[in-house]
Amino acid sequence: MSAFLVFIREKTLDQSELKAYWAKIRATMEGHPIKVLAAYGRHVTLEGPEVEGVVVAEFPSVEEARAFYDSPAYQDAAQHRFRGAVYRGLIVEGV
Repeated sequence: MSAFLVFIREKTLDQSELKAYWAKIRATMEGHPIKVLAAYGRHVTLEGPEVEGVVVAEFPSVEEARAFYDSPAYQDAAQHRFRGAVYRGLIVEGV
């Protein structure tokens, strides 16, 4: 069953760290069955506090999404994201 990796950027802390993350992110996708469905496009907040951006990526399963997130390449890149902004991240299984 498909699964969706969702990142919600709540607040930017250091733009240079985000740039370093974005420079590395494409390479982390190699070898993973990932399909980016949305990435920082126009969004409308319906409930809760406003957010700066949203990313949604589709994987064949929760396990594949988790394997991508836990991969050494992604975790290396993610260190820049952690320093660059406050994010919420989650994996949700499709129906």
